[in-house]
Amino acid sequence: MRIRDLAGHALRSASLVAMGSALVLGTAAHAETIDIGIGTQDTTTNTVTGGIVIRQLGLLDKYLPHTGKYKDVTYNVTWQNATSGPPITNGMIAGNLQIGMMGDYPLLVNGATGHATHNDTELVAVIAYNAHGGGNGVVVPKDSPYYDLSDLKGKRVSVPFGSAAHGMLLAALQSRKLPSDYFVLTNQSPEVGSTSIQEKRIDAHADFVPFAELLPYRGYARKIFDGVETGQPTFHGVVVRKDFGQKYPEIVTAYIEALMAANEWVRQNPEQAAEKIQSWTGINKEVAYIFLGPGGIDTLDPTIKPRWIAALKKDYAVLKQLNMVKDLDIDAWVNDSFVRAAFKESGRNYDAQLASFSNYQIEGKDAVCNAPVSNPAQAGQIWVQGGDVVPFSSAACTLEGVNQYRAQGRKLDAVYLTDETLGVKVFADDAFYTLGGAAGAKPDVEPFLLKREAEASAKKSGAKVVSYTQALNAIGNGGK
Repeated sequence: MRIRDLAGHALRSASLVAMGSALVLGTAAHAETIDIGIGTQDTTTNTVTGGIVIRQLGLLDKYLPHTGKYKDVTYNVTWQNATSGPPITNGMIAGNLQIGMMGDYPLLVNGATGHATHNDTELVAVIAYNAHGGGNGVVVPKDSPYYDLSDLKGKRVSVPFGSAAHGMLLAALQSRKLPSDYFVLTNQSPEVGSTSIQEKRIDAHADFVPFAELLPYRGYARKIFDGVETGQPTFHGVVVRKDFGQKYPEIVTAYIEALMAANEWVRQNPEQAAEKIQSWTGINKEVAYIFLGPGGIDTLDPTIKPRWIAALKKDYAVLKQLNMVKDLDIDAWVNDSFVRAAFKESGRNYDAQLASFSNYQIEGKDAVCNAPVSNPAQAGQIWVQGGDVVPFSSAACTLEGVNQYRAQGRKLDAVYLTDETLGVKVFADDAFYTLGGAAGAKPDVEPFLLKREAEASAKKSGAKVVSYTQALNAIGNGGK
């Protein structure tokens, strides 16, 4: 009996152990794996804090939830890079991507396409903006005879179709009351358009950030139109599949917290950030800095401001008039609950930031003119090769600094000034200048991105239009 009882007990024990093991294995087998596909645009400078910076610094891991319903979750995060918005929209509609980032016009197409295919998305945050449209632009070959959009009638112009730059070009034509077929317009990606400009196979190329600055910086293009001329705000934002956001709101909030941390990392050390962005993307650090550095073309700010919603409605009207977008209720599509939650989690005041349009600015003391940098709109900077970015209080003092560094045998990575009319940061060696002032006195120097703006200013003031080299020479000899 005892032997039989022991045997029965052993069988019962083994059975219980097996059942327990099965339960444990069953739990492990059914532990949830959450797929998070994120569509990025790594070479689009004002999306880097939404994508490659988060990825390279491991910031998403820091904020993803691991408590409550997420206690036993496994996250499968994948990053898919694209050169423009439409491929990301395709990935979201197919269910391969849950989060994506793109410019204003592609955002609208994303929302409308999602709604039409029952794969609704929502605009949940902004990454970076320029309140007046800076960042998009049109470039021509360096030695081109064309200086204005009106010069391009019947000429070969390429643009990434469906991009923010495409929308800018359409809006520019409409504002000038020019027909949509004013150019011979073709679809070319940033990479193809860049090569076409370099090889002079097209007359002009329209593109989004950073290419309208990158191509001139690399020496084979000249900008003839800047998005600021439209006066229409431009930004890149974050869209999320609506079903994903409803099921996992904490994950969307965590992603936006990671975005905010990436923004702060850039602002804390913009020179190092620009160097890292160059190593990660191949975009020159000097170009990354002109967008993301202090006083840069782009402002990093995730809030969805009423002004951006109004701009989207205006952009939508442009696309709708050309029958290029499906129906979309923009007010219903915008959802700021996630970004508000992210601000709350980080202890920040969302409404205060919502009302702010300020960017961080150039600060410090001008060692050449022995003056504080008190007016950011007049300030300049020099990035000394192997050294720091040095601030200056005015364009004239900046150019005097260039002359001093050159006299010392120092090489310069970039010289930055602010356009007198458009108010955007420009590379000094690509600018046009007006040179005025009394004879024998230190000359008055004003920089302009566009030749026609410099000529218009000179006509009013009696100054003369000069090149970068001529401006440097004038500063060097006191205008004599």
